[in-house]
Amino acid sequence: MRQIVLDTETTGLETSQGHRIIEIGCVELVNRRLTGQHYHQYINPEREIDQGAIEVHGITNEFLADKPLFAQVAPDFLEFVEGAELVIHNAPFDVGFINAELERLAAGTRKIGSVCSVVDTLVLARKKHPGQRNNLDALCARYMVDNSQRDLHGALLDAEILADVYLAMTGGQTTFQLGSGSESSAEAAAGAPRKLAADRPPLKVIRATDAELAAHQANLDEIAEASGGRVLWREFEG
Repeated sequence: MRQIVLDTETTGLETSQGHRIIEIGCVELVNRRLTGQHYHQYINPEREIDQGAIEVHGITNEFLADKPLFAQVAPDFLEFVEGAELVIHNAPFDVGFINAELERLAAGTRKIGSVCSVVDTLVLARKKHPGQRNNLDALCARYMVDNSQRDLHGALLDAEILADVYLAMTGGQTTFQLGSGSESSAEAAAGAPRKLAADRPPLKVIRATDAELAAHQANLDEIAEASGGRVLWREFEG
């Protein structure tokens, strides 16, 4: 199964106001493993970026002045994602912007939904954690995903973080190492034996005190009275 974890940055919040995509970041998963393959592109939006958006992602009009237009990068982008399942946090936002960009191209250009299927991790998170905050930062804290490098939003960094969050949230591996010589998370999950140090200290045995044993017997007496005299614990002890 091939999945593409995707994020975008934009000039503003609404396609209806003519806002455009300025960055696309994607990372590839195959059979729930990070492959190291990615797609990343900055894009000249042919319009000014809202100041509020700049404060979020830090991308300026000057930086994008010499970047390619969406029409120039669309073929490579579509080739990278075609046939994959897109994994996106708050998918309607990113899908809406991608479709708006595709609609500006020549007539007959497909919408992204005809090229890929889409999984919305925000919808998944709300089902798993109803009534809680489910933005990417909150999910990183909940699933212990390191987002310490995320001072500003960036499409590729956010896609990499979301990949780790998605795999953790859906119960899977978040790292993939080839030839590193160290145990991978896949091996650990599969129950591969882990050698303990020969000089490790002996395990400490903590025994119940007389008071704790007496309280335990008193509790068993209460169970016996309520159950007509049968207490499974005492049958095992006997």
